[in-house]
Amino acid sequence: PLREEMGIAGGVRNLPWLFTGTFAVMLAAVPAFGAAVSRFPRRRLVPLTYRFFIATILLWYVLFTIGAGRVYLARAFFIWVSVYNLFVVSVFWSFMADLFKSGQGKRLFGFIAAGGTAGAILGPAITAFLAVPLGPLNLLLISAAFLELAVQCIRLLLRAPGVNKEGGPAPGEEAIGGSIFAGAARVFRSPYLMGICLYILLFTTTSTFVYFQQAHIVSGAFDDPAERTRIFGAINLIVGLLTLIVQWFVTGRFMARFGVGAAAAFLPIVAVVGFFALALSPVLWVLIAFQSIRR
Repeated sequence: PLREEMGIAGGVRNLPWLFTGTFAVMLAAVPAFGAAVSRFPRRRLVPLTYRFFIATILLWYVLFTIGAGRVYLARAFFIWVSVYNLFVVSVFWSFMADLFKSGQGKRLFGFIAAGGTAGAILGPAITAFLAVPLGPLNLLLISAAFLELAVQCIRLLLRAPGVNKEGGPAPGEEAIGGSIFAGAARVFRSPYLMGICLYILLFTTTSTFVYFQQAHIVSGAFDDPAERTRIFGAINLIVGLLTLIVQWFVTGRFMARFGVGAAAAFLPIVAVVGFFALALSPVLWVLIAFQSIRR
């Protein structure tokens, strides 16, 4: 929610350039991170990565305190949060894949994903209730505290009995090796992985259109930054709750009956119907319904 508010503060008309800036930063950050992953064991890399982002969160807090209201800070923060989201989530799941063997993962990943959904509900709920009384800026301190809590959870997991005890080195003790472009080379050699990349590219492209529409709707309806942050938190909270309901009562049954391929093919149909509905009625409740089904 805070990123969405900063995007509006930087100018809704500038959002395409903010996405372009995010892409440029990603081009530089991903190879650098790939080099780090190939050289450092995940036992060290994951806490260091999270602590790096905690330090940058605190740095942003100081910068916004000193230079409150400066548009260039809002634009830079928007790009930083986009990069932060990618790395924090991808590092977490790569660590989980290292931590648990295949049989353990099949039993536990569903519960872990449920925890992620719960977090996707808790975060917007905190924002919706505290953005106005505390102010958007102080939410950064709460984010830093939760990220440090995640680091401590990782340390506990590494010492937990029964984790990856099927032989071989302890989880995260060895670096994966290889060059910084080894992953990209494997993708280009695999039609299956290329298909997944194309699917994600199309999904992300349509998500960008939805994001722009959301920014236009909220910026036109609310003028106060704290109020906009609260509204974005409320939107994410409602979308998270509805998404959880759909996951519990619809997604599993649909995939069990029709398979993963049919479920993946269903999403573009939802996108077409949702964009048509937004074109006819560009209001918040239509946007929330569309986002819930897509997720």
